[in-house]
Formats: sequence, C-alpha cells, structure tokens
Amino acid sequence: MSLASSPPAFDDRLARRNVWVLVAAQAILGAQMPMIFTIAGLAGQSLASNPCWATLPISATVIGSMLSATPLSALMQRHGRRAGFVAGSVGGMVGAAIGAWALTIASFPLFVLGALFTGIYMSAQGFYRFAAADTASEAFRPKAISWVMAGGLLSAILGPQLVKVTADAFVYPFLGTYLAVIGLNAAGMFLFAGLKIPRPVPPAPGADTGRSRLELLKSPAIAVAVICATVSYALMNLVMTSSPLAVVGCGFDKGDAADVVTAHVLAMYAPSFVTGHIIARLGADKVVAIGLAILAASGAVALSGVQLEQFFLALILLGVGWNFGFIGATTMLARLYTPAERGRMQGLNDLIVFGGVTMASLSSGGLMNCSGGSPQAGWELVNLAMVPFLILAGAALIWLMGRGKAA
Repeated sequence: MSLASSPPAFDDRLARRNVWVLVAAQAILGAQMPMIFTIAGLAGQSLASNPCWATLPISATVIGSMLSATPLSALMQRHGRRAGFVAGSVGGMVGAAIGAWALTIASFPLFVLGALFTGIYMSAQGFYRFAAADTASEAFRPKAISWVMAGGLLSAILGPQLVKVTADAFVYPFLGTYLAVIGLNAAGMFLFAGLKIPRPVPPAPGADTGRSRLELLKSPAIAVAVICATVSYALMNLVMTSSPLAVVGCGFDKGDAADVVTAHVLAMYAPSFVTGHIIARLGADKVVAIGLAILAASGAVALSGVQLEQFFLALILLGVGWNFGFIGATTMLARLYTPAERGRMQGLNDLIVFGGVTMASLSSGGLMNCSGGSPQAGWELVNLAMVPFLILAGAALIWLMGRGKAA
C-alpha cells in the first residue's frame, strides 16, 4: 500500500532510508539475474533442437523486460513504487515456476515462456535506480543511484554461488536453481514494506502535464543519454549472454563459467561505491565516456585469446565499463525531466534500452553458435560486433559535449 500522494520533496534523510531498502532488494532479489544469465543459455542449449536458439530464453527475458517497462512505469506513476516492485517480484516467481516445470517435461517453448515472465522482474529491478533518485537532492542523487547499484555486489556473489549449489541438486539439471529463484522472490518482496516514496501528485484538470514522448526524445541531452544507456547495457548483455557458452565451448567446465560470471557481476557493481563520487567530481558525461572506453578495452582483451584468464579480464572490464556508462547515463537523464514527466520518460527510456538489449541478446546466440566455425570464432564475432555501437555512442557524446549542453 503506497503513501498518500504528496508533492515531490527532496529529503536526503528519507532518501537514505529508501536507498538501504533498495540496496537490500538489489542484493537479495537481484541475485536471480546472474543465476538466470549463468544457466539459461546452457539449459536452452540442452532443450532446443537447434543450438542457434540456445540463448533465446535470455532474449525472451529481455523482451519481457522491454514489454513490461511502460506498464510498470505507468503502474508506479499511479500507485507508487512499491506496487510496481511487488508486481516485479510476482513476475519473477511465476517465470521461475514455469521454467522449473519446463525443465521437468523438457519443453523448450515452455521454458522460453517462463523466461518471458522473468523479464517482468528484470524490468522492475531497472527502476530501483530511478526510485533512489525520487527523494534525493541533486547533490545526493548520483550517490543514491550508485549506492543502489552497489547492492548488486552481493547479488554477484550470492547468485552464481547458488547456481553451484543448486544446478545439479535434482535429477533434472538446473531445476534446483529455478526453485531457488522462486524462494528469493517470495521472500524478497517483503522488503518493499520499508519503502517510503510519495506518489507523484496527479495533475489538476487543465494543468501542464509536461512534454510528450516525442518532444522528450527531441531534446539533445535526453537523446544522447538514452543512446549511451542503451549502448552500454546492450553491449554488456551481448557479450555476457555468450560468455558461459564460450567458456564451456573452449574446454572449461560449468563451474568456471559460473566463476567468470561472478567476476563479471562483481565488476558491474563494485565500482558503484565510488561511481557517484566520480560523477560529482568529473561530471556524468565524462564518466560515460570513460565507460565506453573501458567497454572497448574489454572487446580488445576478448579478441586477444580464449585462455581462462582472458575470459576473466574481458568480463571484468565489461562490468566496469557498463557501470560507468550506465550509471553515468542514468544520472544525466535524471536531471532532464520534470516530476510530471517522470513516469513517461522512465518508461520510454527503459523501453528503448531493453529494446536494444533484446536485439543484442537475440544476436548473441546466432553470432556465438551459428556464425563461426568454432566457439573461438563465434566469440570473436560477438566482440567485433561491439565496434559500430561504441562508435555511435562515442560520437553522440562528443557531439553533445561540443554543444556545451551535457547537463
């Protein structure tokens, strides 16, 4: 049940309370995402009749997230953040239950359907960062966003370790992992009872409701922030989705794949303890630029070879690059819309971001399994695919910075 509507207020004491709730949610509920991304491609490979479709379940999760972004944003605009976050947990629970059922009857289509429902949770989790900014002052906002993202550090440890414990706990491979995801969602949703974020006041009849979606996207700063967020997230997903397949395909085992994903997700969230401070000192635009450069370095390392240490280093750099690029772009965007535009802009942003992530995820399996003659060749193609998008985002950012309107 949400608080009664009240005017948006910047109260850093309340913001800190909300941040701690969201950090806990990111740590506990968020553990399901590294779990799903570690095993969904491997499970899909065992269930699908064609290995080219191995990563389709991950793509379905991202599609579910994309389709859920606008409805969840509208739900939160009308009924408050808590309602949207609980709805996300319910979606994650339903998705895991369907996935578990699919594993017991070896049904790939049903497994993909479960992954689609998991996307509802993934979408809701994406709004944690915006919720952190709702009651924060402009000075505290970058830190609030980055601290919430830092909660993923615990999920990075918890998720892959749960995979190790649960993946072979039953006769059906990975069934235990999906049952554990059900438990995480069922327990974690109660955290949101501690969340206190006032709902936006509904506009009075005839009042200005802000810019339309098209008008928002015509703003140069908004357009560039959305492009940089989309590229950062999509490229991270493109490479991460393929990495367990590449690690196992190059002769290492599932435990090694889980450890690589652990290192990657740790690198995604560990910098968040300082990202907000760096943004406050350098500016969000410069931090995004650094993030794009680190993503490029990740691709260079991946192309240098397929030894286990190269997988680790490439995925660590991929995580750090995503952190700087995505948090920086989120901070840029959070300054550029009014409270009346909040639900409209946040939903539109995540629709575009996860649309890009969907395309990356769909491409990942085909590039990895069906475009090269070997796992090594597929892995090279996945990383080469990063180049044009890094150029696009970098050029857009340079153009905006040249206009002197990055704020």
